[in-house]
This record gives sequence, structure tokens and C-alpha cells, in this order.
Amino acid sequence: MTDRVTEWLEQLGLSQYVSRFAENDIEFDLLSKLSSEDLRELGLSVGHRRRFLDAAAALGRSEAMAPSAAAVPSVRERPEDAQRRQLTVMFCDLVGSTALSQRLDAEDLRELNRAYQDACKVAIERYEGYVARYMGDGVLAYFGYPKAHEDDAERAVRAGLELVGAISNLNPDIASETDVRLEVRVGVATGEVVVGDLIGEGASQERAVVGETPNLAARLQGIADPGSVVIAPRTRDLAGKRFDYRDLGERTLAGITERVRAWRVVGEASADSRFEVRHGGELTPLVGREEEAAILLRRWELAKDGEVRIGDIVHRLADRFELSEEEREELLPSGKQTRFANRVHW
Repeated sequence: MTDRVTEWLEQLGLSQYVSRFAENDIEFDLLSKLSSEDLRELGLSVGHRRRFLDAAAALGRSEAMAPSAAAVPSVRERPEDAQRRQLTVMFCDLVGSTALSQRLDAEDLRELNRAYQDACKVAIERYEGYVARYMGDGVLAYFGYPKAHEDDAERAVRAGLELVGAISNLNPDIASETDVRLEVRVGVATGEVVVGDLIGEGASQERAVVGETPNLAARLQGIADPGSVVIAPRTRDLAGKRFDYRDLGERTLAGITERVRAWRVVGEASADSRFEVRHGGELTPLVGREEEAAILLRRWELAKDGEVRIGDIVHRLADRFELSEEEREELLPSGKQTRFANRVHW
């Protein structure tokens, strides 16, 4: 038995069964194939069997959602139509769907899945992400294709947090008709991929994404706690100080050669200003802006003497940088050139 099986069982709080799995030669690729009867023979209690089966079902869906290099497309565009680009990938999975399918009528389950998928679509598209595929209770989304933004990683994280909240908000309505509670797991990863090849036929046609990033996002979703968003190191670097995080340490993930450090997104960061959040106190030096710096210094000397109009500074700099009227108005609305006396507000 590999260390991956041991670590996976420990994450579920089932470390007491490690030796039984080893004695029965159960490797990591067999976990999602074990039945309730198999687990009974291994000595798992009813509650532990239920916990194991839910986690194994999520693991199996992650493996199914992860792209397969062996898949052969039946239709392919010209190779030059594919693009190499940075992409942020999100995987979302509904927790405990196997148990839900056993407890709910097929029509009720259909309505529940529709509400869940609609909530996913709204949250993803609000931040201009692209829903690439629905797979039962799994959702695959791209941020950075087909439309790219410089803050796609941040958009994906915000969409994930909003999605967790949206699913939670569905529960009061669902509880009035059933006794179930919905929760989701979200995994997000960023990296270079090749995207654009058209594969499949008819309604199943889609743009293929080739690279490690989708697989990494799927695996991160598999280790996320219900109601949480877990992200990869590159996504965390790009999102920066806009969010608060909890370091989950390095994890061994199926299909990933090296151990990966994972982060749970706790929520949006608190900061005094959007500028502070965006730059985190790390500013680049002014280069070639001697004239602008001189203007600020002269106005500062006036301010120390108790006589300065902040509008003077803003409008001079606006002229220098040829800002539009709309941009000027955003910086300093007309009629609000506050006159300071013996103090300056920054």
C-alpha cells in the first residue's frame, strides 16, 4: 500500500484502518471502487463506511473530470487554431450526491441539480468565467478563455466564494421540501495550457484544454472540505493579498508528480483601501517622473504652510497624463476641491 492511501485515510479521520487496507493490498486506484460490503469486511463501522463512500465518490468524479491524454478527438481544428495561454481552472462538486440520489425521488433530484447548476452558472458568469462542462453534479469552468482578464485568478476565487454562499442560500428553500442540506467543494488552479482544439461531435463538442492545470484543480477540489475553496500556489500568488488564506501544507495528489502546497480561501481580506489590497505595500520606484514628483513636493511645502488645494495637484497631474473628463471626475468630482487649513488628508 502506498503512502497516498495512508494520507487519504488520515485526512478522513480513518487512520485506524490503515493496517487493514495494507493487509488487503488496497492501492490508491482501488479506493473509488470499494463497495459498502468490501468496507464491512475491512471492519469499518456504518458511520465510517458512509464517510468513506462519500469521499471515494468525490474522488472518482475528480478522476472522471480530469482530462485524459489518451482521449482521441473525432473532430479537430487545424493545429494553428489552438493557443498556448495562462488559464485559471475551477472544479466544483456537490457534496454527498450519492446519498442524495438514494434519499430523493428522481424528479426532486433533477430539480435540485438544476438549482445547483443554475447557481454555479450565475456565480461563474458574474465574473466573466466560462462554464466548459456540466458532469452530473460536477462543474468545470475556465477563467481566461475565451475572454482573458489580467485578474482572472482573482475572479475565479471570488466566483468560488460566491458559489459556496449561493449554495448555502438555497438550503432554506430546499429544507422546506426535503430534509437535505447542500454543500459544495471548489478547487482552483492556474497555469499554462494549450486550449482551442475542437473535439467531439454534435452536442458534445467542446474546446479541449491540454496541460496539468485542469487535473490539479480537480485534485484540489477532492481535498477541499465541504463549503470551502482550495487553491493552488500560482493562483494564490496572483490573487495576492486580496483574500485571507489558511495554509493547508503540502499534499500528495493523484496524478501529480510532486507534492503540492494548497491554500484554503477564508474570505476577502480586510484593508484600509483597494490600493493597499492591490499593491500590498510593495510599490515600484518612480522612473522618469521627475516633473510630476516635483509638483507633489511643491504642493507638499504649501500644505505644510496650511495653504493648498488638492484639486490643483489632481488637475495638473491629469493634464500631464492626458486623462479624459470621466477619469478626472472620478479622481475629483467637480465642485469638491476641498481647501485645507493647517492639515492635509491623504
